[in-house]
Amino acid sequence: MMMSKQDKKVLFFDVDGTLVSEAKKDIPQSTVDALIRAMDRGHLVFVNSGRPRCMLNFLERLLPADGFLCGCGTQIVVRGESRFHRTIPARRREEIKRSILDCGLDGWLEGESGVWFREGETRMEQILLLKDTMRQDYELLLGWDREDCIFDKFCVLADEQSDRERFFASISDMDSIDRGNGMYECMPKGCSKATAMDWVLKEYGLPLENAYVFGDSTNDIPMFEFAPNRIAMGDHAPELDQFRPFVTKTVEEGGVAWAMEQLGII
Repeated sequence: MMMSKQDKKVLFFDVDGTLVSEAKKDIPQSTVDALIRAMDRGHLVFVNSGRPRCMLNFLERLLPADGFLCGCGTQIVVRGESRFHRTIPARRREEIKRSILDCGLDGWLEGESGVWFREGETRMEQILLLKDTMRQDYELLLGWDREDCIFDKFCVLADEQSDRERFFASISDMDSIDRGNGMYECMPKGCSKATAMDWVLKEYGLPLENAYVFGDSTNDIPMFEFAPNRIAMGDHAPELDQFRPFVTKTVEEGGVAWAMEQLGII
């Protein structure tokens, strides 16, 4: 029997620390099984990530899902088809790159086809560590000066030598999320994990009360602000506690599956 719209739920999942263990870098089998059971029951499953699509390819191959909301709402992919994609215009991309350097920051640029780090020296050790991680996990290291460096969003790192006030004044057309330790995630205004969720609900004609969000970090705050049904992983950022979420177990303890069982989703 076909599920009614009243009963159909839409489940939105963050990736790192929610679907994927940040310690083990894998997806628990209990999570995969739970998503399959949810879809078999007629519910919708969407990955809702800050990662660009190129960093979600492995999940598209491994994970049962109806779609992928990529790059903090800058791209929406439904069953393999890109249905919405907002890219920063070419002239603005060049201005942003100059501003990052002029204000004494560093960072990386994220788009559908790649993640770009700046070539050359950097004083920020975290950049070097991230380059090594990206090289090992994604092989996506490219120079900022390449013609194919087309990005939808970007992340920056600031330290005591950075002019943060001048930099953020220069990107007033962007929203930014403070990820802590001098890291900021930036995307065009009007794009967020919440705007992507709103698109999905309208596309399928479903009410907001049917939306369930699963997350663990500060870039999940737009999801938690938007949806009435909030599930925080056992290990989560304290900023999520203000939303009084249902707190489940950790990724490694099978937290996604346990929450879905406790809430009657599966």
